[in-house]
Amino acid sequence: NSFGGLGDGTTEDRLAPVDVTGLSADVSSVATGVDFTCAVQKGGAKCWGSNDSGQLGNGAYESSATPVILPGLESGVAAVAAGVLHACAAKTNGEVWCWGENLAGELGDGTGQNFPIPVQVVDLGGEIQSVVVGGNHTCALTKAGGVKCWGWNNWGQLGDGTTTNRLTPLDVVGLGSGIAAISTGMGHTCALTSGGGVKCWGYNYSGQLGDGTTTNRLIP
Repeated sequence: NSFGGLGDGTTEDRLAPVDVTGLSADVSSVATGVDFTCAVQKGGAKCWGSNDSGQLGNGAYESSATPVILPGLESGVAAVAAGVLHACAAKTNGEVWCWGENLAGELGDGTGQNFPIPVQVVDLGGEIQSVVVGGNHTCALTKAGGVKCWGWNNWGQLGDGTTTNRLTPLDVVGLGSGIAAISTGMGHTCALTSGGGVKCWGYNYSGQLGDGTTTNRLIP
């Protein structure tokens, strides 16, 4: 709790659960990043903890040991996702907004510049049902069951067949439909198909892709 990531108003480590200040009820989604946390309460996004890259999304760069409100995301948020130094929110209208570090394009706004307030992800080409955040990359699941990713791509974690970082979303090769859920790790990504199968891509040094090798994969 060195940076207030537990949200109890202190920076004391805790060996048992403590209530997050002001979030004792009506929370529908929560996500943990590295030393910071975000939640959705009554449709509004709130974050707390470390904030050196603007990952709390409140326009400042100071850490906060209690939840802060994100401008522009006071309502209409379905869920939040958090990574190392950035976070994103999926809105009920199908939009995705992200904030924090953006050096590899993980905010998806096309700039590659950090933003301490939420910015809208561009070129999603349709409504999004969920968003997931990896180490420095982001992926979204469309309502049509397709997968799009953007950001850091040095191990192929975007699944577009290259190792080129992307500032805006691109389709994952072969996953234009038929996907039920997605999940991201530090440098790899996986998808659950509507038929109950699993496809993975990206960093595979420890065999995290589950294909029987330790070879990185640039496509699922």
